[in-house]
Amino acid sequence: MIKNFLEGLCQVLRVLVGTLIAVLIIPVAMQVLARYTGIIPVYLWTEELANFIFVWVVMLGSMIAVWEGTHFDVLVFPEATSRWGMLLQKGFVLIMVSAFALLFAWYGIGYAKFGSIQSSVMLQANLLFTYITVPLAGFVWSAFSLYHLWEVIQTFRESGHASQ
Repeated sequence: MIKNFLEGLCQVLRVLVGTLIAVLIIPVAMQVLARYTGIIPVYLWTEELANFIFVWVVMLGSMIAVWEGTHFDVLVFPEATSRWGMLLQKGFVLIMVSAFALLFAWYGIGYAKFGSIQSSVMLQANLLFTYITVPLAGFVWSAFSLYHLWEVIQTFRESGHASQ
């Protein structure tokens, strides 16, 4: 049940990233047309909007990468062959990712509060809109990595029962 919920959340994140990338094309195309062709006037708000969208794409993409196990995980030592080695290798990485994610979430709350008292120059948008991505990413990273840690522990336990 939890896995289905988290997989569904990740699917929503994938759709959001795809949608935001499609939307990102509009302000970037406007900037290119304005700067190099002169067909349309230079609108400064397009740069701010592109920055905001890009931040969201990066942070949402990092959440997806944590779920898929393609982020924060670098293979330094050869893949362990024993059950204990695999538990230690994968468990250590996931614990470190969780710790980092919880730090992001904890300190990101203060960061987002700081952003909530600021406004962007051109769009006059509250910067909480962008700053909130940090604690949000931290919470989602921690949920995903802690679930994967639970999976690693379950695999360790099941492989122990199978070998007996």
